[in-house]
Amino acid sequence: MKAVCWWGMEDVRVAEVPEPTIEHTTDAIVRVTSTAICGSDLHLYGVLAPYLRQGDVLGHEFMGIVEEVGSGVGTLEPGDRVVVPFNISCGRCWMCARGLFAQCETTQNTEQGKGASLFGYTSLYGSVPGGQAEYVRVPHADFGPVEVRHGLPDERYVFLSDILPTAWQAVDHAGVNGNDTLAVLGLGPVGQLAVRSAVHRGVGRVIGVDLVGDRLDLARSSGAEVVDLSGVDDVADALRELTDGRGPDAVIDAVGMEAHGNPISEQAIKAAARMPKAIARAAIEHGGIDRLAALHTAVDAVRRGGTLSVSGVYGGSADPMPMMDLFDKGLTIRMGQCHVRRWTDELLDIVDADDDVLGLESFATHHGALEDAPDLYRTFRDKHDGCLKVVLQP
Repeated sequence: MKAVCWWGMEDVRVAEVPEPTIEHTTDAIVRVTSTAICGSDLHLYGVLAPYLRQGDVLGHEFMGIVEEVGSGVGTLEPGDRVVVPFNISCGRCWMCARGLFAQCETTQNTEQGKGASLFGYTSLYGSVPGGQAEYVRVPHADFGPVEVRHGLPDERYVFLSDILPTAWQAVDHAGVNGNDTLAVLGLGPVGQLAVRSAVHRGVGRVIGVDLVGDRLDLARSSGAEVVDLSGVDDVADALRELTDGRGPDAVIDAVGMEAHGNPISEQAIKAAARMPKAIARAAIEHGGIDRLAALHTAVDAVRRGGTLSVSGVYGGSADPMPMMDLFDKGLTIRMGQCHVRRWTDELLDIVDADDDVLGLESFATHHGALEDAPDLYRTFRDKHDGCLKVVLQP
């Protein structure tokens, strides 16, 4: 079968790989009908190269049709249409019983000191072949996959695999209501859906921050006020000016480790990623840093006693943090991988509604076949041609 494979730094290729088979009784084989390129995939494109091997199948946002199920899967049958959460969880362990599906103890990568296994996401998270392929083996299919109805376009459902529940969780973690102001830093796919989720949930005031004109316009059309990063000297000051000098009640960092604003850190990260794998891993695990402009801006901007909700991915082990400000301002911080299955029932009720209130069917700006993946990875990375979200159809 064809699959999108990692081949090297900033090098993905479509290659022939063996079709997956049932390996455990709780497996299912899914024929992929749509798969997306995520902002987190761009970390694999560069920063996390030391944890990948040539030929690894990428992708963790996908949906499709069940082709085969193991004998232990009583919840699905061939022909069912499903969307698959990006984290692999059993639904039964101590963590899953508490809704902490991203920390599932059954699939946890204890040797790496990491949480639940993820589709298509490096040796740190299980080296499980991903969903940018014609077929995928789905472990723990007796719990993970979410059955969806036939008849509506894939774009209505495919984002339930990651970016929609990630955005929804970010807003939930922010703890805001109709009397509050929420700022969203970064108006990429997760940031845009965080804006829409916050507006849908009735948050009093939503302010989006970015430097890309198309993304600012899109957030504005979704009901947010916007701050153009390129037009202000200090984002935190601009947000305080909009909030009586106090700052937003909560700030979502939807940017993560590859923020603009620190070219020295950027070059250091790129240099580390290009080292021999063993040396690069040691450098990342013991001295790794991120570009922290967005996170430090969030700390500066949020009001005293407010909340930081971090949905952007960070991977540094030696990041400098403004601990005095965090302590002095009395901030609450919530972060981490999305517990996808915790939110899917709630979100499915919204997604299934006739009015497509979150605008999911028109959310993807670029579509293509698997063969187009190398070009579309570059387009997405460079934000060319107004690219916000890419969906591939195998």
